[in-house]
Amino acid sequence: MATATTTLPLSLPSSSRRARPARSAFVPVRAAIVEASRPVPALRGGQDYSTQQPDQSGPSTSAPVLVSRDRTQDMQAEARAMARAANASVYSPEFLSSRYGSQPFKVVARAVEVLTSLGTFGFTLFLDQRRGDMDKMKRVRAIELRGILTRLGPTFVKIGQGLSTRPDLCPPEYLEELSELQDSLPTFPDAEAFECIERELGFSIDSIYSMISPSPIAAASLGQVYKARLKYSGQVVAVKVQRPGIEDAIGRDFFLLRGVGFLINKYVDFVTSDVVALIDEFARRVYQELNYVQEGQNARRFRKLYADKQDVLVPDIFWEYTSGKVLTMEWIEGVKLNQQAAIEKQGLKVLDLVNIGIQCSLRQLLEYGYFHADPHPGNILATPEGKLAFLDFGMMSETPEEARLAIIGHVVHMVNRDYEAMARDYYALDFLSRDVDVSPIVPALKSFFDDALNSTVSELNFKTIVDGLGNVLYEYPFNVPAYYALILRSLTVLEGLALYADPNFKVLAASYPYFAKRLLTDPNPYLRDALIELLFKDGKFRWNRLENLLVQGRMDQDFSAKEALQPVLKLLLGPDGEELRSLVIKEAVRVTEAIGFGAALDAYNSVPSFVKPMISNGSLNGPFKLSEGEREQMLELRDRVFRIWGLLRTSDNFDPSILQPILQVLQEPEARVLGSRVAGGITQRFAARLLQQLLRSPVSAPGQ
Repeated sequence: MATATTTLPLSLPSSSRRARPARSAFVPVRAAIVEASRPVPALRGGQDYSTQQPDQSGPSTSAPVLVSRDRTQDMQAEARAMARAANASVYSPEFLSSRYGSQPFKVVARAVEVLTSLGTFGFTLFLDQRRGDMDKMKRVRAIELRGILTRLGPTFVKIGQGLSTRPDLCPPEYLEELSELQDSLPTFPDAEAFECIERELGFSIDSIYSMISPSPIAAASLGQVYKARLKYSGQVVAVKVQRPGIEDAIGRDFFLLRGVGFLINKYVDFVTSDVVALIDEFARRVYQELNYVQEGQNARRFRKLYADKQDVLVPDIFWEYTSGKVLTMEWIEGVKLNQQAAIEKQGLKVLDLVNIGIQCSLRQLLEYGYFHADPHPGNILATPEGKLAFLDFGMMSETPEEARLAIIGHVVHMVNRDYEAMARDYYALDFLSRDVDVSPIVPALKSFFDDALNSTVSELNFKTIVDGLGNVLYEYPFNVPAYYALILRSLTVLEGLALYADPNFKVLAASYPYFAKRLLTDPNPYLRDALIELLFKDGKFRWNRLENLLVQGRMDQDFSAKEALQPVLKLLLGPDGEELRSLVIKEAVRVTEAIGFGAALDAYNSVPSFVKPMISNGSLNGPFKLSEGEREQMLELRDRVFRIWGLLRTSDNFDPSILQPILQVLQEPEARVLGSRVAGGITQRFAARLLQQLLRSPVSAPGQ
């Protein structure tokens, strides 16, 4: 049997060169590709596949035959792919130093090339500005910049890809031209690509595919893609082949960037972050992209965590035809998310798809912590069925659990304008060492957010928050962790995509339902305390905050009315809930009084007019001796409580069994004690009100 380590000549086999049958050219439609493996591998139609390889000792001319297989065989196929990728490069600063430190002439030549190209472009823009030709020359300069970044290679192409998603930073002409960097880069020779496939997989092209496009369908920064049909299954696939010499080009650029980072760390005082650490983190991600087997494993994990939603798609990977430099995956038809006209032509709405992306990204960042760190428009596609296909899993990252919770808490503290708590959050976010005093940071946070929060949270722009926090970060000894930089990149890219369709789109507005749902339903002690902190202030319950949370939380498709507030209820009756119990008792008395007063007032208003004077002893103000302010407050509280109950009752997944946990805990001894305390408070309040009526004096009742 041919093994994964079979050595083949670097040139195509002579039989392949002389007698390769004519390949049918596929129509180059706009389509998407992605690589993913499956927890339970299955192709469309539900059939599982495996491979059988002929027992032979030399280079194979027959590709593995696909037959039904189970999970074990799929794992074995993945293991063979890993063996083929055993020599894949791994990022090592020490290796870069030893390799390129001994090549000063090449390094200097590259530095001169980069500085000359970018410097010349910058000087051209300066001249355009001096001549007043900036607007007239935008298209020309955008084309020039795209060409410069393309010539400078993959590292700078990725910078251009990031800029192509930011309409708030780049004019439309630049956005349009830079978007070509996502999948329309110059290709390398097809012969080299086909040779790479045969060398990496150990089989001839003709034995693997019944058809393959004679030229690439797309070309990206690290490789190019062909559309093909597997010979033995008929499955249409995308075959991604890595660019030759890519490792050397990227390695040299990162060696230069690390040198610049060292200079910034040493001589630029206003940059407090460790620039070299940020570069190293980015470099590690890029090097992971060079290992296509790792990319497939990333996709498998991503699929397991997030493709459980019907509107999220992660296509399949074919391990038997995958190696470190070749990736074979399911072909997915789709449209890039920044092609608004094409999306709307299919009857879809860009903002609906962006919202799907935001909700999925929030789950990535804050629920499981494993997230796609390179979501540019070429990597996120809209399928004709309205699904969002996530592509290209080479660059992934993780958010630590403590940081995930701290981010949610940070939003709560921002809404509450609790700037001292916001400052303390930076410990959990790993922005500050625990021995740093955060008290000087509080005034800076207050100065920025007091102005920003004059608008509602739903009106805040994510870029506004990032810029404001950036100003604070520069002034104080913050060290921004690498994962946070990738989070910012992910969210700013999504906001940039949304701005194509709606210039007034706000990521925070679209994100708030997720935050509300997590606060209302998550049993984590940190989030439970954050919810209590949000609902109670100065000993009073803020019913308007609860109503707003429920209104927002219901917008999240995973919101469960049955789970809402259960974490708080458990704390209420727990050994550590005495402080909360005191607040709840006081609030329960107020609510009971408000509901009772409202019911009595409704009954009074329903009786005939000639009877009312007899009930109120002729008073024009009715039978209740209350000030107008007290009357309005109680009716407002009664109405708000009823609205909140209505929100819970009309939730999509509402079930009367939502009350069952409450009834169960009421049987506990602690609940009986709590109930007696509430009953006592209500009795005292009604006694005070009755006395007030008898004395005909508008005195306030105890506890008001």
